[in-house]
Amino acid sequence: MLFFNAESINGMSNEFVLTLSCPDRKGIVHAISGALLKAGGNIIESSQFGDPDTQLFFQRTHFSLDHLELLSNLQADIQKESIRLQMKWALHPASQKMRVMVAVSKLGHCLNDLLYRWKAEQLPIEICAVCSNHRDLESLTRSNGVSFHYLPIEESKKASQEDQLLDIVNAQKIDLVLLARYMQILSSSLCEELYGRVINIHHSFLPSFKGAQPYRQAHQKGVKLIGATAHYVTTQLDEGPIIEQDVERVGHQINHLDMARIGADIESRVLARAVKWHAERRLFINGSKTVVFS
Repeated sequence: MLFFNAESINGMSNEFVLTLSCPDRKGIVHAISGALLKAGGNIIESSQFGDPDTQLFFQRTHFSLDHLELLSNLQADIQKESIRLQMKWALHPASQKMRVMVAVSKLGHCLNDLLYRWKAEQLPIEICAVCSNHRDLESLTRSNGVSFHYLPIEESKKASQEDQLLDIVNAQKIDLVLLARYMQILSSSLCEELYGRVINIHHSFLPSFKGAQPYRQAHQKGVKLIGATAHYVTTQLDEGPIIEQDVERVGHQINHLDMARIGADIESRVLARAVKWHAERRLFINGSKTVVFS
């Protein structure tokens, strides 16, 4: 799969990220490093992992090229090796920012955190759009110079609402969709359409405390640990491959409102880490789990 030609490299940075996965076998690292050496590439950072359970190999390599005109030769050599090794691979400029759409409902802590980190250049992303089934976060979105799309949901027209959401994804050339406390369940067809491109954040009480007011439920049960989980979205509700998790200890002296505030902070930072790793192409879906080169 060749990504760049002589015309497209004009003005391009000389640093790239190569990601690959294939059945595990001897000689994979040697083959890739040999192709890089042949093209005059210099490896800046490289991580690899062979999973003994799935028998799959994963690698992420950040490298530079002194002569960009050799990029096409490098791609050709990697493509040749990919056929021999049954390898899936992708090559991207290291400076390329992922185009992101954020889906929200009424709770704005994750959206606000993402907007701040984006503006502060703490995340290698470009937030291109925010969509919501409510207008509560419209002013926050627009004040940050981001387009806001109000997509209300009527039970009989949910499929139409999802079609509008997908139209925005395609029109804006969105690389990643973030469900930042978007309190709607995506249809199986949309999950399949965007597989590997949607990340969700939720509190880690699931499935123990389902439904409304999970923090109140947790407080009533006297929980001692609260947390959050970021995961890829699949057709199985809240069971997609887990990317990142975090927890904090709580005690009897706080109420459910304090617990919710602590939980919101955990959710924000867990989602931010997941977004950063995905945008830096450090994540690989490995069956029902992930490989994270953090």
